[in-house]
Amino acid sequence: MEFAMAGSGSRGNATVIRAGDTTLMVDCGFSFTEIKRRLERLEMSVDDLDAILVTHEHGDHVSGVARLAARMRIPVYASAGTARASARRRHFDGAKTFDSHARFSIKDIEITPIIVPHDAAEPTQFLFTDGARYMAIMTDIGHATSFVTESLGKLDALILESNHDAGMLARGPYPPMLKERVGGAYGHLSNAQTAELLCRLDLSKLHTLALAHLSEKNNRRDLARESVVSALDCPPDWVQIAGQDEGLPWHSL
Repeated sequence: MEFAMAGSGSRGNATVIRAGDTTLMVDCGFSFTEIKRRLERLEMSVDDLDAILVTHEHGDHVSGVARLAARMRIPVYASAGTARASARRRHFDGAKTFDSHARFSIKDIEITPIIVPHDAAEPTQFLFTDGARYMAIMTDIGHATSFVTESLGKLDALILESNHDAGMLARGPYPPMLKERVGGAYGHLSNAQTAELLCRLDLSKLHTLALAHLSEKNNRRDLARESVVSALDCPPDWVQIAGQDEGLPWHSL
């Protein structure tokens, strides 16, 4: 199993996961032309995709889903709440809905939805396995619940949100209501919260950690990385950073 990120941040998100003969995309917040270009940079094509999984209905995760799915005639999977909210917002319609409390499979990849606290209708993040290796995507989460912590046991790879530095958010340009939303219990993880969560996890199998969804206005790569390095006492180059423009190259598990 392997994964790459076409981009991560408030201007668009998309992650690709491959195992065997199966290629999945998690979210698509880019136009068809842009996601095509970004996938080509990863030496793949939109023709390779078997399905799109959607985490929640916010535009930076779903704005490109309908066009990509229609052009390539591929199915979209979402929780029932996300599907309804996306249809109301005219992001996409006709998704295959999954039970947020049950595992399901798409060809060679088994997927476990993880319900997370975020200001969306029925947001989920995901745990993936090909039967031998395990990886999880955990972004757009206001705080780490006990369920989230329990769901992230003994992973081989983890994409984890490290959205903002609390001090930068407080001093930054956002209006008070948006600052409260981002830093609240149903917003996004701060660098400190990310480090605290990692300290609670069993990382004995983890060989790939990627910090994602960094705010361009309220965070810096060095702050996000240093927070994790200080908490885990790990080498700085072990902590990968997924960028908004460059994403993350392929990583094999």
